[in-house]
Amino acid sequence: MEKEQIEIYEKARKRVRQKKRLYYHFIVFLVGSLFIIVLNTFFKVGSQYGEWFKYVVALWLLIWIFHFINVFVTNKFFGKEWERIETEKLMDKHEMKSDKLERELIKQGVITPNDKISGSEKKTLNH
Repeated sequence: MEKEQIEIYEKARKRVRQKKRLYYHFIVFLVGSLFIIVLNTFFKVGSQYGEWFKYVVALWLLIWIFHFINVFVTNKFFGKEWERIETEKLMDKHEMKSDKLERELIKQGVITPNDKISGSEKKTLNH
């Protein structure tokens, strides 16, 4: 396999693992909620606190919803690919500013076109 195909395969595998964990979490949520409801309703565990299972199930459902949002919304829109694209944009923007500064310095006669200056030197000259 080529390097690109391996990367695509690894991304797909990671995505499948995320979805699998979410589905597993949902199944555990359903079984666990049922267990908690049965404990409180039929076996009267914690009955001095009333119907406490409602709060536990609601909290667990909220946690599962956050998990769902993380897998299907946040990760999709703000995942590694998004980070890579944003980083490239910022690097391109920095390069354009750096080139503009270099042209300006050449125009002012501070440097010559043959001079090679680093990005940190350009920052120093800019300030």
